[in-house]
Amino acid sequence: MGARIERLITSGTFSLDGGTWDVDNNVWIIGDDAQVYVIDPAHDPAAIKVAVGERTVKAVLLTHGHDDHIRFARAFAGLVGAPVAMNPADQMLWENIFPGTSPDAPIADGDTFEVAGTVLTALHTPGHSPGSVCFYAESLDTVFTGDTLFKGGPGATGRSYSDFPTIVKSISERLMTLPAETVVNTGHGDSTTVAAEAPGIAAAQL
Repeated sequence: MGARIERLITSGTFSLDGGTWDVDNNVWIIGDDAQVYVIDPAHDPAAIKVAVGERTVKAVLLTHGHDDHIRFARAFAGLVGAPVAMNPADQMLWENIFPGTSPDAPIADGDTFEVAGTVLTALHTPGHSPGSVCFYAESLDTVFTGDTLFKGGPGATGRSYSDFPTIVKSISERLMTLPAETVVNTGHGDSTTVAAEAPGIAAAQL
């Protein structure tokens, strides 16, 4: 039996470039009754710990370095005794929140994370931020896209360190090449599929 996927929605704020916005985040828990990975433990460490229960958290995996995704990562990791991993291209965003420090481990393109017989493969998908990463679980027909791809199109690229042509290229080359039935579990909002998003991404390339 492979891993199962659990979603917890938490609420808080996102701040960048002098602005602050209210936001709801998807926190993803992947594993079994013994061990899990937690992707982007946003806003409410105590509630996420309750959702995890007594299971071992193998690591906290961050899709990117924006503050709504990382601000409480250290606090949650401390509650569960887990390391925090992030792509180092977002180090400048990390240091906005945790000056003079780094995450516990880097995430590079192609890195794999195994739990309950399921392998998550890191796909570097810059654009929303330089270090944005998605996690593809082939055996679950699922990809966790953070803020790279949403239901309805690419993530935002109107703020510092982001770029629209780059995110479209990342989505086209790394996500649209996955099987059409792959479920896209996003950082905010509802899930979608590769097939559902393909027409919009193709149009964005024109």
